[in-house]
Amino acid sequence: MAITPTFALPATFLGTNCTDPGQRFQIAGIPFDLGVTNRSGARQGPAAIRAASRMLVDGDNPATWRDPALAGIADIGNFALALGDIAGSLALIETQAAACSHLISLGGDHTIALPLLRAVSKRLGGPLALVHFDAHVDTWPDNFGQSIAHGSVFYHAIVEGLVDPTRMVQIGIRSPVARPIYDWGIDQGITVISAEDVHLSTPAAVADRIRAVIGDHPAYLSFDIDALDPAFAPGTGTPEVGGLASWQAMGILKRLHGLDWRGMDVVEVLPACDVAEITALAAATVAWHYLSIVT
Repeated sequence: MAITPTFALPATFLGTNCTDPGQRFQIAGIPFDLGVTNRSGARQGPAAIRAASRMLVDGDNPATWRDPALAGIADIGNFALALGDIAGSLALIETQAAACSHLISLGGDHTIALPLLRAVSKRLGGPLALVHFDAHVDTWPDNFGQSIAHGSVFYHAIVEGLVDPTRMVQIGIRSPVARPIYDWGIDQGITVISAEDVHLSTPAAVADRIRAVIGDHPAYLSFDIDALDPAFAPGTGTPEVGGLASWQAMGILKRLHGLDWRGMDVVEVLPACDVAEITALAAATVAWHYLSIVT
């Protein structure tokens, strides 16, 4: 925190000086928000998350006694996008993600998860297990006539065979949703743990349920910050009341060590609607916990 970013130079994630993509983990910002259906501005999310992450450089994560800053990370900057072009931007994201061995992506809206899953699934040669924190199921076939947007990501991921829905867990679900949309996901085999389910349980019990579904299959983490209640994450595009508290989400995450993690994203941070940077800090802490549990 004593190293102040200088004018016109980026504040990197966890203050790392490393930009070498040959490191074990690559951190990339993806400032894309063309797929939103309510408030825009998540393109500013990567910068806010990086700045907030500088609060997390004082030492080890006491849950694991690991220092994520020493995990072998490189901040490789922001991915290139095609201005105003959803399809073109997704193609660019996939190509750039394919060049990374283990990518931690800072969004941007949730649309970016689709090309990221395409890249990881191609590298793996098959579908991934998915741990998905969100207020929304994101399995609509389209959003207001737009085939690919932030609410249709996992519909397409399942249809394209990128994700095995029988090894997919959604945590924090609570938004309005048409019954056929919800039932479609259940029929595919998705395990849904609602926000109320989390409130009535414990982080340890929720983590055990997730681990039972994911097993030893290669897994991906996609964390929409609106999984948290607006009291803990006001800076997001589609807030929904009744969500997870920060301590619940972090309590679940830190108990997901030992899974076969292959990548992650944290998305939908909207700095213009944030208060005291608490949303950005929550998102940075999600990535920090992930780096603490991946083996």
